[in-house]
Amino acid sequence: MQVEGDVLTMEFLVASGIGVVTASGIYLLLRGRTFPVVLGLSLIGYAVNVFIFSMGRLWSGAPPILAAGAPPLADPLPQALVLTAIVIGFATTGFVIELALRSHHEGGGDHVDGRPDPSASASPGASSDKGGA
Repeated sequence: MQVEGDVLTMEFLVASGIGVVTASGIYLLLRGRTFPVVLGLSLIGYAVNVFIFSMGRLWSGAPPILAAGAPPLADPLPQALVLTAIVIGFATTGFVIELALRSHHEGGGDHVDGRPDPSASASPGASSDKGGA
C-alpha cells in the first residue's frame, strides 16, 4: 500500500476502486439470471472505462490543450476513448436487455443456462390459462 505520510495516494484509491467494481461485475456475471448478468457486464464496462481513463494519468487542474509555457497537459486520447466506450456500452446494454426481455417472453424464464427455477412449482403460463374459446 502506497502511503505518503498518513494519506493514501489517489492512484491507490482508483486502483482499489477498479478492483472492487471488477470483482463485483465478475460475481454478477456468474449468477444464473439475466438481470444480474447484464448488471455485471455494465460494471465491468465501467471498470474498464475508469482503467482506460486513469492510464492517461490523474491530473488535477491540468489544461486539456497545450498552450505556450503551459504546465503538463492532460492526455485527450483516453478521454476520447472512454467517451466512445460509454456510448457503445450504452447501446450494447440496451440491446442485451432487449434480448433478455425477448428470451423471458418466449421461454418463460430468465435463466441464462436454460434450466428452470427449482423453487417454481409450475410454469408461469400453466395456471392462468385454463383453456376455452
